[in-house]
Amino acid sequence: MTTQANNHKRILMVLTSHDKLGDSGHKTGFWVEEFAAPFYAFVDAGWEITLASPLGGHPPIDPNSELADFQTDATRRFDQDNAAKNLLANTKKLTDINSNDFDGVFYPGGHGPLWDLYALPASIELVETFIAQNKPVAAVCHATAVLLNAKDPQGKDLVAQKAITGFSNSEEHAVQLADVVPYLLEDELVKRHADYQKVADWHPFSVQDGLIITGQNPASSEITAQKLIAHFQS
Repeated sequence: MTTQANNHKRILMVLTSHDKLGDSGHKTGFWVEEFAAPFYAFVDAGWEITLASPLGGHPPIDPNSELADFQTDATRRFDQDNAAKNLLANTKKLTDINSNDFDGVFYPGGHGPLWDLYALPASIELVETFIAQNKPVAAVCHATAVLLNAKDPQGKDLVAQKAITGFSNSEEHAVQLADVVPYLLEDELVKRHADYQKVADWHPFSVQDGLIITGQNPASSEITAQKLIAHFQS
């Protein structure tokens, strides 16, 4: 029983509320697999999960992420999980979240975070507070954008000289959205002197530097979540 108690963690997952893909006329939001795979990794670890988003309520799902080609065991599990769907439909408002209530935070990607979470004061403050409290911050794919405007306790760019990954320029060009997104994530990380790392397009890749854990693309969501779990076991 003691071991189980020690392993019990309270994790916050923060999802985007942004649903418009620039001026393209298409919808965006969060990528289902990047939510579902980490969610069930945490569930299976016995963790307590709270979901939040800037606006609260049901965050927008990127419709492309629901296409047959992008389904995985985790997304199929989610499709059959009414309790998880109910949790997702009732995310807490980000401004109502207190970092003291959690041991770590995970940001799933999708293009939405490029617009709202990266610039949102409540999210920036949350990231900075977690780091200041010596708690891990994990993000996958486009959600690495949540780190761009965060500062470390010394007031420097949080990502500076840190090993970081996120959706690459070549992947953005491959999905033909390089001219639609407000900025290229790889470029912005490099501008802030991050030690940006990547592997070949669509291959799983995750890197941890201290309290910061990031994954490159949708294929990296599971291993990014596992790094967060391992962080508490080391």
